[in-house]
Amino acid sequence: MSKLLVVFGATGQQGGSVINYVVNDPELSKIFKIRGITRDPSAANAQALLQKGVEVVKGDANDHESLKQALQGAHTVFIVTVTVYDALLKPRELAQGKAIADTAVDAGAQYLIFSTLPYVTDITKGVCSTVPSFDVKAEIEEYIRTLPIKSAFFSPGIFMQNYVTMAAPHPAGDGTYSLTSVVSPTTRLPLIDVAEDTGKYIGAILAEPDKYEGKVFSAATRFYTYDEIAQELSKATGKIVKYHQLPVEVFKSFLPPGSGDTVVGMMQYIQDVGYYGPQGAELVEWSAQNARGKLPTFDEFLARQKYTLQ
Repeated sequence: MSKLLVVFGATGQQGGSVINYVVNDPELSKIFKIRGITRDPSAANAQALLQKGVEVVKGDANDHESLKQALQGAHTVFIVTVTVYDALLKPRELAQGKAIADTAVDAGAQYLIFSTLPYVTDITKGVCSTVPSFDVKAEIEEYIRTLPIKSAFFSPGIFMQNYVTMAAPHPAGDGTYSLTSVVSPTTRLPLIDVAEDTGKYIGAILAEPDKYEGKVFSAATRFYTYDEIAQELSKATGKIVKYHQLPVEVFKSFLPPGSGDTVVGMMQYIQDVGYYGPQGAELVEWSAQNARGKLPTFDEFLARQKYTLQ
């Protein structure tokens, strides 16, 4: 009998990658049947999952009854929580993560896989405590580790997708394009093609759950500096892309309301300490070696996107 894999965020990049990987994997597709959880099962991208043989169920982390129904019969659960940058970011997301985990345990699930992030306040011994978007996921991870259930963790790096969407280069006014942030051009960012590669890490856990119990996959192909990212964008588009470090207040003015301090704190932490802390290189190398499939480089990602700059 197939085991039930419940995937939260089924229509998002992480959840969608997990579903696609399992559905298309000859081994895992025989072990697991999939239930995708989404807030709107009537949406087109949710309906598309039905064509892949995925059960689609409505679930809301703020609605205990919907979580009970979503997790009924679950064997393994992939949990991703959504960060909303406002005054309630941390208490809301912490409560949602705990609610999903608790309900999974109550439903008799055997294994949880949580999409986490580094514990910035802990890594920096309290020097940096302005990145609640990271810390809240780390605190959910800590909570899950206290529960009577096996667990493993996926900690994604910076999404390659960002550099063709919200953080894409913009015209500089002189025929070149400007890639901007608030940190030095030599800041090292761990990049992941999240929509393609999440499933390769989660697939490894699903294939050998006992081997990876308690482990954290620090998920990225490799580290890139901002200068290297600009160079790859230049090669892919045939345009001149240059990185420019902006003053803090100027950078904040381009960010969505309420997110400025958190995003600046995150970038300065990455610059000064490293995304995954001092041992980041070793963590990423181990994770890449244990992923179930080849991880694309940034230039391969851009080529597949057929990315252009007008």
